[in-house]
Amino acid sequence: MTNPRLALLHPYPFERWRELTADIRPNADLAPISLGIGEPRHATPALIEQALLQALPALSGYPATAGEPKLREAMAGWVQRRYGVALNPATQVLPVNGSREALFAFAQVVIDDTKPGATVVCPNPFYQIYEGAALLAGARPHYVASDPARNFAADWDAVPDEVWARTQLLYVCSPGNPTGAVMPQAEWKRLFELADRHGFVIASDECYSEIYFREEPPLGALEAARALGRDDFRNLVVFTSLSKRSNVPGLRSGFVAGDARWIKPFLLYRTYHGSAMGGMVQRASIAAWGDEAHVVANRELYRAKFAEVTPMLAEVLDVKLPDAGFYLWAGIPAACRGDEIEYARGLLAQYNVAVLPGRLLAREVGGQPNPGAGRIRMALVAAPEECREAARRIVQYTRQLTA
Repeated sequence: MTNPRLALLHPYPFERWRELTADIRPNADLAPISLGIGEPRHATPALIEQALLQALPALSGYPATAGEPKLREAMAGWVQRRYGVALNPATQVLPVNGSREALFAFAQVVIDDTKPGATVVCPNPFYQIYEGAALLAGARPHYVASDPARNFAADWDAVPDEVWARTQLLYVCSPGNPTGAVMPQAEWKRLFELADRHGFVIASDECYSEIYFREEPPLGALEAARALGRDDFRNLVVFTSLSKRSNVPGLRSGFVAGDARWIKPFLLYRTYHGSAMGGMVQRASIAAWGDEAHVVANRELYRAKFAEVTPMLAEVLDVKLPDAGFYLWAGIPAACRGDEIEYARGLLAQYNVAVLPGRLLAREVGGQPNPGAGRIRMALVAAPEECREAARRIVQYTRQLTA
């Protein structure tokens, strides 16, 4: 016997894409280029590598789940510098092994599945961990309709009051995956009002916050709360990570911050779950959170790639520069035969370029079409020359289809 809730899980998008392309033999005359997986591929900063190596003696001891005080202080210090928000490192900050595992685990702490109709609300399209976390916690996901005319912004007013009344947890992602949209202050105000009225917790996924294309950095949830006088950050927990910011996806390092009333039980859960961050990783993370020079350099690499590639793709696709993040969320021409899955399959077969079909990142709800239909997600994480070459192939392929 296995946990029956496992049967509720949808195949992960990349697993589903492998199934959908198992019969394809890509054009071997062209070097493969993957824009499908959002895995940072820029070089890891030397200061992080050096800190990791210098911390080898930490392997001889068990790490504390709460993390070293210096690590929590480094994380709180970064929040202060980045958002102008003061946190208590002892009660309002907790290190985690990357935002992905924390986003999943947090639902297991928040959800009370003894209450009928326990609900987790999330945007649509969305990061699949939100859905899986809800299902395995014994809650039902509610997918919020999005408006393509507003960069797929979630229509929170479309959620019925009876759904909000059952909601225990709301996942938001800003900057968003896959759209790159940043939530403005007015939207945060609306969500805080809803949370106060109905008593649910907001989990804000902000792992893309340091890759942006305007001079003003993206607004964060803690920053938005402070601007509204919500200095206790009630029912708000923010999740962030070094993976994208510092190009260390293999380090599995991030933190959660916010309402101390939720950080405390989350720490208790993690203590039993055995999810302490290794001592070496903690020391390397202290170095990473304390340095901004490598973050600025990383951001400039993305800005240069997007500035070059986006206009090329805009010649044939419905695409524009996002607010932030490293994805392009592009619509394929209506003249293309078939849907975006067939488009992506043909692109892989003929031009050896992998992208992710949009419908794999979203759900059909209430008879409404899948909001990812007709769109593809492209992660510009490869080297600049690879991104340029991929764009050239996509342009050629699309023109071939629409000729």
